[in-house]
Amino acid sequence: MTATISLLDQSKLTALAERLVDAARRAGADAADAVAVRSSALSVEVRDGVVEETESSESDDLGLRVLVGKRQAVISTNDLSPAAIPALAERAVAMARVAPENEFAGLADANLLAKQIADLDLLDPEMPSVAQLEARAREAEQAGLAVTGVSKSGGASAGAGIGGMVLVTSHGFHGAYLGSSHSLSMMAIAGEGTGMERDYDYASAPHASDLRDPQSIGRTAGERAVARVNPRKVKTHRIPVVFDSRLAGSLVGHLASAANGAAIARRTSFLQDKRGERIFAPGISIIDDPLRPRGLRSRPFDGEGVAGKRLALVEDGVLQSWILDCATGRELGLQTTGHAQRGVSSAPSPGASNLHLAPGSKTRDQLIGEIAQGLYVTDLIGMGVNIVTGDYSRGIAGFWIENGVITYPVSEVTVAGHLNDIFRSLEPADDLQFRYGTNAPTVRVEGLTIAGN
Repeated sequence: MTATISLLDQSKLTALAERLVDAARRAGADAADAVAVRSSALSVEVRDGVVEETESSESDDLGLRVLVGKRQAVISTNDLSPAAIPALAERAVAMARVAPENEFAGLADANLLAKQIADLDLLDPEMPSVAQLEARAREAEQAGLAVTGVSKSGGASAGAGIGGMVLVTSHGFHGAYLGSSHSLSMMAIAGEGTGMERDYDYASAPHASDLRDPQSIGRTAGERAVARVNPRKVKTHRIPVVFDSRLAGSLVGHLASAANGAAIARRTSFLQDKRGERIFAPGISIIDDPLRPRGLRSRPFDGEGVAGKRLALVEDGVLQSWILDCATGRELGLQTTGHAQRGVSSAPSPGASNLHLAPGSKTRDQLIGEIAQGLYVTDLIGMGVNIVTGDYSRGIAGFWIENGVITYPVSEVTVAGHLNDIFRSLEPADDLQFRYGTNAPTVRVEGLTIAGN
């Protein structure tokens, strides 16, 4: 099913944003920007071959940020009628006049704005119908249930949508882009009674042609669930830990949170004074690339209109940069890295786009094969990570490694350490695949404490 012309046409939203900025200037704003966000989504959930839920949503929302001197206010609406524009602008200016001063607030410097909008191939104009999504979900579920040892389905879901944004500023920036998304997941349950174990597989991509096929997703979910049946507990050890590639990206995410300019400006990051220092082993690189074609978080410009560019957050093990928007950049005496994120109801704030840990030279099996005793982690539980102190503690499930071989399943175990130590000893495998917003290959970390019996 081809997406409707009205959904792909952002000209009306652009015109509304332009009128809103003009109305703000007439109402007394010294500067203003307006953002319009479009969202359309369709999803189907199936369990035991029966459709449990079908959801459809469409919305266009408009937000306005005004600056009166160094005072700033943000207001949003879903009333897109031309008559609502002047009142919205006047209300925003009135709010700004009584807001506290923020010496770092302001629009992006004009010389940093995107001059051209790069085509990143983010839009798949062919959107599936409800029947097609239902067929994908059913196929994934059937493949999972066909795996020997799977006792029941935890459900399968398929979804698709189109989203995008328009940004207009009072100093001349006009930009818009659209992107699509397709997703598919299945959860399988193996075992019986109190011995049941569950696992899943999930895939998402801007283009349906890049999505893994439903049979592969269902089969992988089933095989993962069966492998977890009859887990054992292990004694407390200090051992090497290998993080499966679908989990290793979480370690990269912790780095991004600690290197976020907002945390640095508030002095709430354990990396506070480490820019320019070696925090990983030589050869380790972590890259943020908003311009990656067909990336899940790709964008030609950020929430302030600043042109997107590739950023080496870590290069050869050295922490090179913070993740900055304009305000945090000014507060820290630095230039924005073009990483402002933006919603209609909030001011810009820094955030990563497509993050990845560059692959190493060893295979996954080589990383595991060098371990006499260790743990291969396939599931993380809980949120015990403190970005202020760097302390790391997570519940985990996975498999015991004995003499370089993955053996029996393990559960009810906690892994603990400090992110400084985790980063310094981290070694990546060569199996990087771009499947998520944050990606990493399988990684091995030395000397973590496993709390078991």
